[in-house]
Amino acid sequence: MNKILERFLIFAIGVPLVIVIILFLPYQNYLAVTISSILLSAIGAFELANLLKIKNNYLYRFEALVLGALIPGIQALAGFGLPVNIPFALVLGLSWLLISSIVPTNLQFENVAGRIASGSTVMLYPGLLMAWLVKMTVLPHAGMVILIYAFIVISNDSLAWAFGMLFGAKNRGVLAVSPSKSIAGFIGGLLASVIVGVAAVYLLPEVFTARYGKSVLAGLILGFFSGSAAILGDLGESALKRSVHIKDSGTLIPGRGGVLDSIDSLALSAPVYYALYWLLFNQ
Repeated sequence: MNKILERFLIFAIGVPLVIVIILFLPYQNYLAVTISSILLSAIGAFELANLLKIKNNYLYRFEALVLGALIPGIQALAGFGLPVNIPFALVLGLSWLLISSIVPTNLQFENVAGRIASGSTVMLYPGLLMAWLVKMTVLPHAGMVILIYAFIVISNDSLAWAFGMLFGAKNRGVLAVSPSKSIAGFIGGLLASVIVGVAAVYLLPEVFTARYGKSVLAGLILGFFSGSAAILGDLGESALKRSVHIKDSGTLIPGRGGVLDSIDSLALSAPVYYALYWLLFNQ
């Protein structure tokens, strides 16, 4: 199937699915959003572990899945009032990596350092970053907050692709890490994110009322910096793939590659969006 058609199909299916999960399944602190975040983080960590394996940094598959889900999972439990937090999750994961390395296994000891490094990496990326999406589920007006976050990232990706296709032929190759990306695409993506941020202020004033100054300026800042983080997240993952000479992190999502290819922007923009929303707007 043509890759452009595949992208359109994924967009046509994925966007309504995101809206349904966020708006129509608000039960138990948006448990559907939480479960989706944990699963995406686990699969993304699994794909990342496979990339790291190319550089001889071995991590058992079940470990990658568990470690990728660990921090967002612990954050979800904290949201339900359990006395756990992200530092607890980090201690738990690192303790497992260290202690399990000293018991007799088939693991060669020269691979221990690489295994611990890989395990620590997948806990942080995508695990720690995706935990900020889980943190959004307990905010006041969580559904609308998460929906705007999703639209800032999705619109960024979509308009960046469209602007790149329409206007990017002569301004590609600005960054060696992703030569197919264009200046036009970056401008289009940022423009889309800013529009969503400003629109949120007008359409949802009860959710996006500025703590200080003008709400429109706060919305512009929210959209611009969250959109910038989304772009940087995509470029960062491109650098990682380029370092191991791989085009896509996986093949699970037609037209996009792997799960990590699809959540790279979401992951890096989540803590930026959360922090800006908390700083700029009344809760």
